[in-house]
Amino acid sequence: MIELPSGVDINNLIDDIRIFSWQAADILLYYSRLLEKSDDKRKILKNNNEDDPVTLADLKVNELIIKRINEKYKNTKWDILSEENVKIPSKIFDSKNDWIWILDPLDGTKDFIQGTGNYAMHLALNFKQKPYIGFVLIPDKNQLWITDGKKTWCEKRDGTKYKPNLLNNKNLQEMTLVTSKNHGNDILRNLIQKINFRKVEIMGSIGCKIVSIVRGDSDIYICLSLPGKSSPKDWDFAAPESILKGAGGEITNLDNQELSYGKTSFEQGGIIVATNNKKTHGSICFEIRKIIEDYGIYPL
Repeated sequence: MIELPSGVDINNLIDDIRIFSWQAADILLYYSRLLEKSDDKRKILKNNNEDDPVTLADLKVNELIIKRINEKYKNTKWDILSEENVKIPSKIFDSKNDWIWILDPLDGTKDFIQGTGNYAMHLALNFKQKPYIGFVLIPDKNQLWITDGKKTWCEKRDGTKYKPNLLNNKNLQEMTLVTSKNHGNDILRNLIQKINFRKVEIMGSIGCKIVSIVRGDSDIYICLSLPGKSSPKDWDFAAPESILKGAGGEITNLDNQELSYGKTSFEQGGIIVATNNKKTHGSICFEIRKIIEDYGIYPL
């Protein structure tokens, strides 16, 4: 059994993060409304990088979550890895602690700017480079997904709770795939076409995509990163992974190996597969691999 750092009670910790998360939701919803006004958009965008935009909302949520955790747990031996802090050249993250918070204050920034509602805040507590406790906040849907390392559930702001609804026992061609809106590529599109899924849903934010599996709206997500191109990072996957696994799903690379966190680049490259059933996950990965090999879609 994994024990939290000395003096930290899991129920109290979840209570605290719940409060911090809804405070973050207020920030994200506030700036989301401002973005609807074209005059305010220039003030909220903090860089001109179309591939990796940063908004004032990213920075404000980043500041809030880090400040709240540090204030509440000032003597606790853990560190915080944040996407926004890693972007600052002077801030080199080199932690030797077993416990590390991994934060993405705004996953799906492009969708946030576009006003689709498919954006999320990710927060996971990793133990020895493995996600343990996780939170995926989807403000636009009034959903806070939580896992305590054993089970996953969803809460609304008023405290209403409901359980995951993963769909099981489907073969690959009967599945609904959820795929990226802004980060696709021709090789992935070719693979999707060859598999011939029952249905394909397009959505931003990895957190939103994984939650769609947990809700039962879709069955599978495939991420394919090309060599030399940008890849998702630890903060994209840590919290969603914990939520999916706590609900009974699985996420691995194509070889059915667990995702590896804490690399120097923080990258989660190659082919990653998330499904709604950990019992059948390995066979689904094997089937996808065979299709890739048979059609020569991607060098394995």
